[in-house]
Amino acid sequence: MSVLIVIPARFASSRYPGKPLVGLKGASGQTQSLIERSWRAASAVGGVDRVVVATDDDRIREAAEGFGAEVVMTSESCRNGTERCAEAHAALGGGFDIVVNLQGDAPLTPHWFVEDLVAGLNSAPEAEIATPVLRCDGEMLNGLLADRRQGRVGGTTAVFATDHSAMYFSKEVIPFTARSYADDEPSPVFHHVGVYAYRPDALSAYPAWPTGPLEELEGLEQLRFMENGRKVLCVEVSARGRQFWELNNPEDVPKLEAMMKAMNLD
Repeated sequence: MSVLIVIPARFASSRYPGKPLVGLKGASGQTQSLIERSWRAASAVGGVDRVVVATDDDRIREAAEGFGAEVVMTSESCRNGTERCAEAHAALGGGFDIVVNLQGDAPLTPHWFVEDLVAGLNSAPEAEIATPVLRCDGEMLNGLLADRRQGRVGGTTAVFATDHSAMYFSKEVIPFTARSYADDEPSPVFHHVGVYAYRPDALSAYPAWPTGPLEELEGLEQLRFMENGRKVLCVEVSARGRQFWELNNPEDVPKLEAMMKAMNLD
């Protein structure tokens, strides 16, 4: 089984322009860009044949090549990271059994999240795309709820059936729960981790599909698969004591830096 990791990165983000080149300070005080930290996270994943950064911006290309990454230039017309992964896979000549989209805004993604994801998709022949979900404890849930109360788009949540097939993803906190949870108490809410593993046939078909109403409303690319009747598998992963957060807003930078310091990550 051959595995390709693609890190899609664009400079012209509507919510956070230039986000891939934002510097993050690690526990030792060393500052590395978000795209470099994401590439290093991808490079730590076991069982992967190739890791590339896919971008349409020369500033990102120059930065990525500067720290040793392989870069695939893609078109400006890509509407999201999945389309950029499809274009990058085609540009490389295809041929990989599984293509992983490790989004460039989640540098704290542990290697076992991706390893478990690939294993989950490999063992579920009926699924065409897989994505990890992490059960929220009270601390993470309260952070998601605080973001929404303050008008920020924080993490994405997922609900899924008993066979772990996705039922819905939302930037709202779902499912609703009226009770409060202690910081270390498990909750019924699952945080969607922004990583995807695709089978090549589904990935290559994706760009030709129109953007559906749910994808348009939520701004979540994985909903296009569901709106076109493709099964999305939710693979539950374990934090193993690691903190996890995505960089969605400028306010997330100090939060991520504090997490890296607490975990002694350079």
